[in-house]
Amino acid sequence: MAAPVPTLPSGPSTGGVGVRLPWWAVALPAVAFAVLLLMIVGPDEARAATADPALGRLFARVLSLLTG
Repeated sequence: MAAPVPTLPSGPSTGGVGVRLPWWAVALPAVAFAVLLLMIVGPDEARAATADPALGRLFARVLSLLTG
């Protein structure tokens, strides 16, 4: 028993896409691109982050407790 095959409309298409994007769907990628571009252009201002030495000691203590 064969199933009926749906048919496509035979008329011509309207010629345009009726999808509208919200403003943030365009703004967020544009902002992200600009931020990444600024990070690439200005690497001379990059500095290494300094951490609290107590945090390093805490991690070392936890690691020593876990390993034995």
